[in-house]
Amino acid sequence: MLFELEDVTATRAGRVVFEHVSAALPEGATGIVGPSGVGKSTLLRLLIRLADPAAGAIRYRGGDVRTTDVLALRRDVALVPQLPALLEGTVAENVRYGPGLVGRDADVAHWLRLAGLDSTFAPRDAGALSVGEQQRVMIARALALEPSVLLLDEPTSALDETTTEAVETTLRELRARLGLSFVLVTHDVYQARRLTERILVLERGALRDGSATAAPGR
Repeated sequence: MLFELEDVTATRAGRVVFEHVSAALPEGATGIVGPSGVGKSTLLRLLIRLADPAAGAIRYRGGDVRTTDVLALRRDVALVPQLPALLEGTVAENVRYGPGLVGRDADVAHWLRLAGLDSTFAPRDAGALSVGEQQRVMIARALALEPSVLLLDEPTSALDETTTEAVETTLRELRARLGLSFVLVTHDVYQARRLTERILVLERGALRDGSATAAPGR
């Protein structure tokens, strides 16, 4: 099992976001859908210990995340946030950043190509790119860590329809080529159907099976 949540309660700024949530997220691609404010992004943060639950336990491949080396966890499970958050500097510097922290170099052209960008982007100023291009650089930066799992937090929410379709195509190709597991957070159940094999719905403090919530397509 990829992730297991057992009776998890999460708080933020002293407010309960959700409580007593239990669920199993298998290897492969799982979508987590639900309305704004129910704690979907908070759940992803808990999975890689950017926050800890107020109560309950979270296991990653059988081991309690609280006893796993947090840096090792974040190398194996990489988060692509909702909005691009690139470092100042070039695209290449951004892609090399994570591997550089552990003394590795990165084949920038390779990771950019997998994220749907060609090598001409490497010397460009990351801050001067379009939002869609920045989001692809975020994916390349995550891939450069060589993770086995990607956590995707509304990865296309700031993109237009054409760019969204392109990013979705890239994500499907990554699954096929690299065999990565995904946990995708999205408000769009149709997107979850397109990109994942199983859907969980987070609402009213419960995480329930939602695989039959919507038909494929838009």
